[in-house]
Amino acid sequence: RKYSFDKYGAGRATIVTLHNSFHGRTITTLSATGQENFHQYFFPFTEGFTHVEAHDWEAISSLGEEVCAVLVEPVQGEGGVLPLDATYLQAIERLCRERDWLLLCDEVQTGIGRTGSWFAFQHSGIKPDAVSFAKGIAGGLPLGGFLAAKRAASVLGAGQHATTFGGNPICCAAALATLDIVAAALPTIQAKGAKLQAALASMHGVKAVRGMGLMVGAVITETPRQLVERLLASGLICLTAGRDVLRLLPPLIISDEEISQGLAMIAATVGE
Repeated sequence: RKYSFDKYGAGRATIVTLHNSFHGRTITTLSATGQENFHQYFFPFTEGFTHVEAHDWEAISSLGEEVCAVLVEPVQGEGGVLPLDATYLQAIERLCRERDWLLLCDEVQTGIGRTGSWFAFQHSGIKPDAVSFAKGIAGGLPLGGFLAAKRAASVLGAGQHATTFGGNPICCAAALATLDIVAAALPTIQAKGAKLQAALASMHGVKAVRGMGLMVGAVITETPRQLVERLLASGLICLTAGRDVLRLLPPLIISDEEISQGLAMIAATVGE
């Protein structure tokens, strides 16, 4: 918004996000989230967001001069582990360049090796103007940040934005150690994810499997929450996503033996 204000003045502040997206639980990131079930209780929500359907080109290209940026998750995690098509992301990038909108990627869940590249946007060949990351960067300690490309890097000057605990030494030390470990694991992640997806796809009670690297969603015939509870009782931690998806986000350093062990637990539990 400041990038647009500096160049064009007031009135050009709408950020476009996608239906089924999830961007966080602060009052503004809840507003950015494109799921109505998250727009409850905490009224009034922050204004200035427009939600459009993913892969609906007419919906996004028809927007007008009030837009300043497009914010996407390359893989919609909370929405159902839904990867966005590379051609769609490339078209959005061209649109942003033509209209001088910033292209923003939320990689809080997909970043730091989760999909087999350092960032999921790299799979599509796009170059966003800013990328947010967190979760995996410090191996469980609280740390997040963002990368900014050249045309956005100088937008925030000294004192124009801040954070109380930003750059704290313990979490930054953990991040440096984590990055070394992820770098070593990175070449193995896509093969491990492919093994996981292939095995899940062959299971009774699994209708479809999708994802990228070690970010996997299995569409199942039963209620995901009930399956997650049974798996937890068996010693396996999983998540849900959307209405009918079992979401798997295993450690990037998981071994083939551990993958086989986890798959056996899922096979014995799904459809019980």
